Amino acid sequence: MILCVPNVLTADELGVLRSELRDASFTDGARTAGWSAREVKKNLQASDDNPHQERLRDMVRSAFMRNGMLQTALLPSASTLPLFNRYDIGMQYGQHVDAPVMGGMGNAVRTDVAITLFISEPTSYDGGELMIDSGGMEYAFKLDAGAAIAYPANSLHHVTPVTRGSRQAAIIWVQSLVRDPARRELLWDLENAKRQLFGREGKSVTFDTVSRSHANLLRMWADV
Repeated sequence: MILCVPNVLTADELGVLRSELRDASFTDGARTAGWSAREVKKNLQASDDNPHQERLRDMVRSAFMRNGMLQTALLPSASTLPLFNRYDIGMQYGQHVDAPVMGGMGNAVRTDVAITLFISEPTSYDGGELMIDSGGMEYAFKLDAGAAIAYPANSLHHVTPVTRGSRQAAIIWVQSLVRDPARRELLWDLENAKRQLFGREGKSVTFDTVSRSHANLLRMWADV
């Protein structure tokens, strides 16, 4: 399931992020890639020693945590710290799949879902589309600033070369309570059906039946 969510970051948050990242130091993004992805990762990543890095990470993580659509669809149990990357002219990230586990002993996260939060306005740069392979078809994404895309981290994906301007984004990887993506999608569909039923019928017998099925499936599949 690929989910595009608008307005995850507010205009004020975008302003702070852009201002702070404008003066931040960046290093070669390949340093955090696996041995094979390192060959095709050509971007920059904000250094961990930036003085405001922790505050910016907290801002992005809080935006993710307060977004009801992302929380309901992904059912997160853990996440990585946000990373901030930048693609200047000529930079790209070739075809790759994300590492299945990130972090070390005591803070390891299984990467079920990857999230890209767009910081740059799409009109401020050319190229830089996020290309995701789904079922043998490639789909291109270049969302408005503040929007997020969540997609299975086990999918092949790449970022096309930037030919004008600069593309900045924040990246988070999420471990879900329900690791199977097909089951997460089923739960998401049932959640949406519940809301539609409630809007049409209120707390009816049908609503209660669907709610019970949704709750019991989550109880059956949740890994806590």
